[in-house]
Amino acid sequence: MLYALLTSADTIILRTLAAFFISLGLSLSFGNKLIDFLHHHQSKGQPIREDGPQSHLLTKKGTPTMGGLLILGTTIVATLLCANLQNPFIWICLLVLLTYGTTGFIDDYVKVTKQTSNAMTAKMKLVLQFTTALIAVGVISYATPEGYRYSLTIPYFKDLAVNLCWFYIPFAMIVIAGASNAVNLTDGLDGLASGLLILSFLVFMIFAYTCGTSIAPEFTSFIIPAAGEISVLCSAVIGGCLGFLWFNAPKAKVFMGDTGSLSLGALLGTIAVMTKHEILLAIVGGVFVIETVSVMIQVTYFKRTGGKRFFKMAPIHHHFEQLGWPETTVTIRFWIIGFILAVIGLCSLL
Repeated sequence: MLYALLTSADTIILRTLAAFFISLGLSLSFGNKLIDFLHHHQSKGQPIREDGPQSHLLTKKGTPTMGGLLILGTTIVATLLCANLQNPFIWICLLVLLTYGTTGFIDDYVKVTKQTSNAMTAKMKLVLQFTTALIAVGVISYATPEGYRYSLTIPYFKDLAVNLCWFYIPFAMIVIAGASNAVNLTDGLDGLASGLLILSFLVFMIFAYTCGTSIAPEFTSFIIPAAGEISVLCSAVIGGCLGFLWFNAPKAKVFMGDTGSLSLGALLGTIAVMTKHEILLAIVGGVFVIETVSVMIQVTYFKRTGGKRFFKMAPIHHHFEQLGWPETTVTIRFWIIGFILAVIGLCSLL
């Protein structure tokens, strides 16, 4: 284990770099093998929504799903090799990653075996998501310094926080489950979700380091010693997502599927809770928020107007496709928006 050689907190940067390159190297090395395996066992690939863009029925037909296994596998291996396994935050992140990943895997498996776009019911997913989130929030709260265990910090104000008391627990659960579903809704175009996840995890890697290491007092009054180690895990996720993007870039050889989107979204929400940056997640992950809100608006408007649509299609990335934007144009412009929001989020450190 690399951590046996690098035990000082000062080595977090070195272990973060090591986790990135291990995860990236494994992704690039095993990506084609996983895709071939998925192709062999998914003869028809992921079923494409009939109510989605008609072009997808032609361009994406036969593409295998469950590509999130590549990200999850490389992230877990790199984290086990490079992170401090005595840190409770590391284990709760891995628990969230595996539980949500398993939920997504079951959903993907049913989809490809029964060739249906509707597998697990929304109720079943929500029960699993919130149960896992409750366990995660309980452990995180216990490992957080008591003085601000149930506090909600306000971005751009170093010393400002609101104590939510016990209301913080359901709030944090909603953050984790909400982030999971938001990323899942965004995962509809080649490379869109993986590119935005790289940006988001990069920002939270920096925040984990600045609130959990010896430099923390320079940036925040809410110091969380256990959070520093999370930067190693974030780096592993970035490496895995970057390797996956190599195969997922248009035209995608494999889709992330619920296996990846549900688990990585939940992990992002969990890290936001760990670092006490829940509000900042809504800023940095603003594209995920917009995608989710667009679906909520579409559904509400549809029900109240007797079948009329507010957007040409939801989530909103499909709306722009219907306006005539090429898929790659939508993806790159959404990435640009994600980059701008990431910079705005980082400005809160100033």
